[in-house]
Amino acid sequence: MKTVAPSPDEALVARLQDRLHQLARERDPYFATAGHFFVQDYIRTQFGQWGTVERHDFTLQASGRLHHNLVLNLPGTSNHPAHRGTILVGAHYDAVPGTPGADDNASGVAVLLELARLFAEQPARRPIRLVAFDLEEYDRKGSYAYSAQVWRDREPIRLMISLEMLGYFCTEPHSQLYPPGLRYFYPSTGDFIALVGNLTALPDLLSFSRRFRSAGVPCQWLPAIDGGKFVKVTRFSDHSPFWDRGYRAMMITDTAFLRNPNYHKPSDRIETLNFNKMASICEGLAVGLRQL
Repeated sequence: MKTVAPSPDEALVARLQDRLHQLARERDPYFATAGHFFVQDYIRTQFGQWGTVERHDFTLQASGRLHHNLVLNLPGTSNHPAHRGTILVGAHYDAVPGTPGADDNASGVAVLLELARLFAEQPARRPIRLVAFDLEEYDRKGSYAYSAQVWRDREPIRLMISLEMLGYFCTEPHSQLYPPGLRYFYPSTGDFIALVGNLTALPDLLSFSRRFRSAGVPCQWLPAIDGGKFVKVTRFSDHSPFWDRGYRAMMITDTAFLRNPNYHKPSDRIETLNFNKMASICEGLAVGLRQL
């Protein structure tokens, strides 16, 4: 008997659509400064509904310009020692020049903002930290700077999750590409969400893959050996600086340019996204985070 996938919450779908209409615009920090400032201010305002927004400043050495990651800490409900480690969830809000970046990465930021709303209204047992990273498109400078601070402060991070492009799905055969060798082990149709984590995150890859499938989203997972150095594309998001500092971390992604033909192009627009799938991802992610 075929299992019928649960329908996502219609109000959640509508909120994600509204958020994308605010976020999807040119927003490179150097070539689209007005859009970059608008999105930065929008995130700050949205985070501010649910708590105190912290600004993590860092300077790009090449330009000397000051940049900001935006941080929202949401406390957990448990005082048990086993639940003290913080879960850090991040998504980058910058985009390359010449594209509205609907999938890359307005989709990730929209889900990040929904998680803020969900966990502000109903806290998890662990503390949740939500971070909007700048300069991912400039060799992940924002997450490198932030991971360095976390490491210097010796913060107990239970798990870092990077939300990297969550909205593009295709049911056409052979729509999914892979790095050499992996196509023999994974499906050729790009209708799934992918989880990529280091070996210490392997139990979390298994747990979250079950949560996504229960929410009606096909899911595939890949453990990255030696910090992703053997499969370079597994490093292309804000989780990799955390890998490099020894943290348990994973990326959740629709696989970017391995599937989405609009990657880094003007055609990366809202109408190309699957909002029902995005809502189901958000629901599955929320359940998974509550169970950590």
